[in-house]
Amino acid sequence: MKLFLTPRSCSMAVDIVAREAKIPLDLVWVDVRNKKLMDGSDYYKINPKGQVPALQTDSGEYLTEGGVIIQYILDATPGNTLLSRELGLDRYRVLEWLSFISAELHKGFTPLFRPTTPPEYRAIAVENLNKRFAWLDEVLAERQFLCGDTFTAADAYCFTIVKWSDMHKVDITSWPHLVAYLDRIEQRPAVQAALEAERKQLEA
Repeated sequence: MKLFLTPRSCSMAVDIVAREAKIPLDLVWVDVRNKKLMDGSDYYKINPKGQVPALQTDSGEYLTEGGVIIQYILDATPGNTLLSRELGLDRYRVLEWLSFISAELHKGFTPLFRPTTPPEYRAIAVENLNKRFAWLDEVLAERQFLCGDTFTAADAYCFTIVKWSDMHKVDITSWPHLVAYLDRIEQRPAVQAALEAERKQLEA
């Protein structure tokens, strides 16, 4: 399978999940700003939305939306602990977190990526993110990961998005449990490998 991704984007969450689950993916880097692949071809032909990530499945079809791609690759991989295949509460807790991260954190950062966002609206966006970070800090005061003591797909997504705070100079030092959580995740070999792949691409 091929994963179409861009450095410093939400697509890293899929890369981390695949590495954690030992799912081999060919990485295809995308210039998402210009909607081009590295060979100059039109990315819109892969994903008409022009966004990453996108996954080319073994059958040659394309799947988009990070949360759905994560579910797809993990449902096809028995024995992983990142997302239970049983239709029980353990599975739905992970999906609950994935939904929260997408709606409240991922979208919460969107105004910070836009150069046309007025300063006063940027301040409102940061204030809203800080409220979410404060709640996450309370949750993580009592557990190692979002769903307890086990790293799941939700943690890969949360790490990827909250780390955008570095890029946008959003200070999260007021939430020590959240900071420690990010540090724990960053030390995982799969996360280090995903970060290194991004570094190499940025330096290429």
